[in-house]
Amino acid sequence: MKYIIRLSLIWGLFLIVGDSFAQSKIRIACIGNSITYGSGLANRAQESYPAQLQTLLGSSSYEVLNFGVSGATMLKKGNKPYWNTPEYQKALLSNPNLVFIKLGTNDSKVVNRPMMGDFEQDYRDMIRSFIELPSHPRVVLLLPVKAFSDEKFGISGTYLKASMIPMIQKLAYDEKLAVLDLYSLFADKEELLADKIHPNVVGAGFIARRLYDFIKLQAKPVPGGNGLIDEAEKSNFYGYNCFSFDFKGHKAKIVVPKAVAKGMPWIWRARFWGHEPQTDIALLERGFYVVYCDVAELFGNAEAIGVWNDFYAQLRKMGFAKKAVLEGMSRGGVYAYNWAAANPTKVACVYVDNPVLDLKSWPGGKGIGPGSKKEWGIFLKDYGYTTEEQAAGFAGSPIDKIKEIVKGKYPMLHVCGDMDELVPMSENTLPFAEKIKQAGGDIRIIHKPEGKHHPHSLPNPQAIVDFILKAR
Repeated sequence: MKYIIRLSLIWGLFLIVGDSFAQSKIRIACIGNSITYGSGLANRAQESYPAQLQTLLGSSSYEVLNFGVSGATMLKKGNKPYWNTPEYQKALLSNPNLVFIKLGTNDSKVVNRPMMGDFEQDYRDMIRSFIELPSHPRVVLLLPVKAFSDEKFGISGTYLKASMIPMIQKLAYDEKLAVLDLYSLFADKEELLADKIHPNVVGAGFIARRLYDFIKLQAKPVPGGNGLIDEAEKSNFYGYNCFSFDFKGHKAKIVVPKAVAKGMPWIWRARFWGHEPQTDIALLERGFYVVYCDVAELFGNAEAIGVWNDFYAQLRKMGFAKKAVLEGMSRGGVYAYNWAAANPTKVACVYVDNPVLDLKSWPGGKGIGPGSKKEWGIFLKDYGYTTEEQAAGFAGSPIDKIKEIVKGKYPMLHVCGDMDELVPMSENTLPFAEKIKQAGGDIRIIHKPEGKHHPHSLPNPQAIVDFILKAR
């Protein structure tokens, strides 16, 4: 059994041990505070997220143990250190195969902030106390659930987001551990937290389902030994390795998952690297790569498409999936769709957000939107126009390429603010979608009724992620 566990660790599989080894249960230890314990639930023994995870996994091959302690801190000198609890000792003695650590919420209290300089080292010590057990478990860090208050129980939602979460993501990066974003999972679920802190039974079920999906993800080791990123500059992208390099005179990036999903899937960010990254982070958790090749500011012209064609070819040589998930925010919609129109068989799906689909609308400002005089000047140069009269006949926007776009038969998702003041829906997504539907294309729009151009994306990207996972 030790050999099996060690082998799975070497290969970094998310599925810790195959279900075929039915004679030995996989033991899962849930380390945490009151949310793990199940505070506020009518029947915590059945309704806490560890209990619901046990139900999802079944009892034949898995044993899920709840070691939650209400009010516990990660800080050794906090007001209630988890380190000093019987549950911590029991967790160590359980000799688990997989450990989920969900601590940090109570550390956000004002009383604990003077000790915050010790948080990272204390967390690192706990990680190692589990990794060094005879069972050598896989340790997974869980970001705290969003707190919808800065006062309830002394917990500060603001401090949690601004300070605690970045520290946990940094630890995941430093220690090469998987990290799951429970914060975004609850970003739009305040109604599931009756006291603004603790999930109800439905909320606990959301956590259980996320952990279940993680455990059951079919993944494999990240391939290595390719020249493109071996010598690249490495940095931390929300807990993941981000490799930055030059590609034929253009800035490029590849963010690598902790383990790669079957088929080596990837999402291609068209523009505005790192802006509203919640979808990218959620896909990294699920074994996707995130890639970027900066062709700003070429507005999707032939030069931009040529550079991206070469970048795509290089990624294919590295083993990336044949079909890319394209992601475009604002003017990134032009880049994504113009490349998709030129490469219809290489696209798995398109997700765009308040997208520019008619360059005459933006930056041209030829309709009801304000446009941008500066960017319009760049556009004219990019496309070789010397006069406004010449540009009036321009037909190189995505809205002009409906036939080429629907040829790929890939689904499209638009997330749009109905009150977008910069890229009006009436000049972009709405006429584009109508033409796509008339041509037999597959398009869906998520409306944000009061939304403007910013912020992009959704606080909880689950709807976007579900669309992408279904499409690939």
